[in-house]
Amino acid sequence: MNTIDLQSVGALSGIVPPMVTPLSQRDVLDKSGLERLLNHVIEGGVAGVFILGTTGEAPSLSYRLRREMISETVRIVDRRVPVMVGVTDTAFVETVALAEYAADAGADAAVLTTPYYFPAGQTELTRYVQNIAPLIPLPLMLYNMPGLTKVWFEIETLQRLSEIQSIIGVKDSSGDLDYFGDVCKLKSIRPDWSVLIGPEILLREAIELGGDGGVNGGANVMPEAFVGWFNAIKGGDEETAKRCFEKVNEFQRIYDIGKYASRHIKATKSALSLIGICEDLPADPFNRFLDPERARVAEILHQLGLSTQEANCG
Repeated sequence: MNTIDLQSVGALSGIVPPMVTPLSQRDVLDKSGLERLLNHVIEGGVAGVFILGTTGEAPSLSYRLRREMISETVRIVDRRVPVMVGVTDTAFVETVALAEYAADAGADAAVLTTPYYFPAGQTELTRYVQNIAPLIPLPLMLYNMPGLTKVWFEIETLQRLSEIQSIIGVKDSSGDLDYFGDVCKLKSIRPDWSVLIGPEILLREAIELGGDGGVNGGANVMPEAFVGWFNAIKGGDEETAKRCFEKVNEFQRIYDIGKYASRHIKATKSALSLIGICEDLPADPFNRFLDPERARVAEILHQLGLSTQEANCG
């Protein structure tokens, strides 16, 4: 299968949802739910999809299931939008192997975060990317997620890594807007780079700093609101931007339900199940929301008009 050449079409711009991984049972992909989910976000106008990231619970999934998620996603998407695949593993060779599988399956780009568990120094991290990038047969986006990996892609490190032509940009989920702005400044030496923000509520600030869009988990549930917000910001339509922001901001309340860090993933999956998209089962060791939590999610969705159908900003 031919892939979309991200390096030839220019920087990726817009909303790229970090997809949940729908599960019907432990280590069993909810294929029909995945198809509904992918069609849901693509019809909502997203610029691409990113699978096997944090929201996709990648480190908790078996290698077999990760590969199935890749092949099924590529098949369902059918080149309608670029498919980006998280490939990071604690083992160098497993990262390369998953990237090779993704390329063979027809994915369009690989996404690489800093290796986790053993914190790497910046010199080690630089050498790691320099060594692994030539072995990954796809355009490569770097993913800064220090809250979970314990290591930053420091700006000086990114500047050195900008010499690697297969690297096409950075996704930053640090939440540090000063850092994000410094990453955007690197586009002076790599104007082809895409710089995308993770924390969804910071989308406007990220765009104003020179960012190209967002990898926003809430776009799993209501892609049209996030796409509408992005388009309105870029187009200077403040009235529409305000309406879309109000929906996105109200949606943030679902992330306050539950008391564990896993609540962000559980809330997203719960919302998707409530609007009839896919199952809400998370990967072990997490549990799905119980009825009281689901009722709170349902109430927020009801207020957004999302209980039975997707709301937009019209």
